[in-house]
Amino acid sequence: MKIVIVGAGAIGSLFGALLAKNNTVVLVGRAPHITAIQHNGLNINGKTHLHVKLSAVESAKNIPISPNLILLTVKSYDTETAIKQTLPLIRDETLVVSLQNGLDNIEKIEHFVDKDRIFAGVTTHGAIFSNPGVIRHTGKGKTILGELDGTKSKRLENIVRLFNEAGIETQVSDDVVKEIWAKAIINSSINPLTAFFNCKNGYLLENPLLHKIVEAISEESTNIAQAEGIKLTAPDMIQRTKEVIGDTASNYSSMLQSVQQRKKTEIDSINGKLVTIGKQHRIDTSLNKILVELVTSLADG
Repeated sequence: MKIVIVGAGAIGSLFGALLAKNNTVVLVGRAPHITAIQHNGLNINGKTHLHVKLSAVESAKNIPISPNLILLTVKSYDTETAIKQTLPLIRDETLVVSLQNGLDNIEKIEHFVDKDRIFAGVTTHGAIFSNPGVIRHTGKGKTILGELDGTKSKRLENIVRLFNEAGIETQVSDDVVKEIWAKAIINSSINPLTAFFNCKNGYLLENPLLHKIVEAISEESTNIAQAEGIKLTAPDMIQRTKEVIGDTASNYSSMLQSVQQRKKTEIDSINGKLVTIGKQHRIDTSLNKILVELVTSLADG
């Protein structure tokens, strides 16, 4: 299959390297990472060891193939720009998969692409930049993909098989929107706290006060999801959040990495979106609102 991965960050590069074993893959990203890949190939170390030669470009205008699949792994604030740039590549048979953090990516994509061509997914793999052209796979996880309407279509099964054959353990979901919400709740409880306190994920459970705050944020975020009609419970989401913290204890969250690199964070698409939705339903959003203000203050500083 011909695959274009828009957003050659840590996760996009990891998935690109794995998918390139059996498919034609083009990465779209930024220098100096793309330049390094062009000259020396892409290196993955850590939980996975790979050296892959594959196409990598800085602009969608330079993509040399007509893709069957476009995988979006850009930060949520770049979604509109990314999909606009790839519109000329989209043909009748082209499918678009959003594998991103945040709650507002699908609605952004729908402004430009027919809804029946869009898939969504979540992944719990951990990856970070080591150097340009080098990605460290910090934690193996699972990936979940689904049709937006919940159907288990043949084309969905084909993509899931494609991922599994590449070594990306992937499952089909009949409610991928619920999975997106679950990940957003988990991210809302972990990412801003680690970003503000400049700590690894595991410290959130080691510190008794932060442990309680994690539980409170998980509960508030789940209440917002329930008001939106998402069938999740606070006790389950608190437990799932703690499990993710335990599984990624030695990891630095993507939001903390953004702060450390002085890049824009995804706070508006995670906690900020929760605040917006909560207000619409007149649900308490005080904790999420504080987190937005704290992380925004870091960026402003």
